Amino acid sequence: MAVTYTFDVFSSLDGFGGAGGDWTGYWGKQGPELLDHRLGLYREDQRMVFGAHTYRAFSQMLAASTEESEVRDPWVTRMINLPATVVSTTLKEPLDWADATVASGDAVEVVARLKEESAVPLRSHGSLSMNRALMAAGLVDRVQVTLFPVITGRSGLDPIFQGADDFDLELIESRVLDGRTHELIYRPSVHG
Repeated sequence: MAVTYTFDVFSSLDGFGGAGGDWTGYWGKQGPELLDHRLGLYREDQRMVFGAHTYRAFSQMLAASTEESEVRDPWVTRMINLPATVVSTTLKEPLDWADATVASGDAVEVVARLKEESAVPLRSHGSLSMNRALMAAGLVDRVQVTLFPVITGRSGLDPIFQGADDFDLELIESRVLDGRTHELIYRPSVHG
């Protein structure tokens, strides 16, 4: 039986996964409830799945950080200690990640195989273009959007769903964290 695959993404209200300018991580809106909730999500046994671009970005960000920086929040530390598969045709092992392997090839084929073979659920944080392709192929079971209360119209980076297919979304869970940040979990299906 296939395991669940969750596409986990942070977003501004206007659909960007990050921002330039003077915005900080989490757009400066992280609070204790959000951080505790994230740690709880990552305490569960699961396998992370990243595209090469996101893996490189995380590795560079972590290498440049200190133990005290927000980059090293406990949930991030837990995430980088989970087993991970990095889908890439350019990266080679060994990777600078505790328990990561490289799966060369098409992400749709790699994830379809992982969903059948894995003993634990799969989760991807970020990896936007890879996850858009996986959604189009019907391999994403849950889209988990953590929606921060900001609009980054001028400075927004990484439009999350730019170029994606059309999808209908069934809301299966929602919560408000720290009185301002919304977590919305949807079951996607290709529209039409």
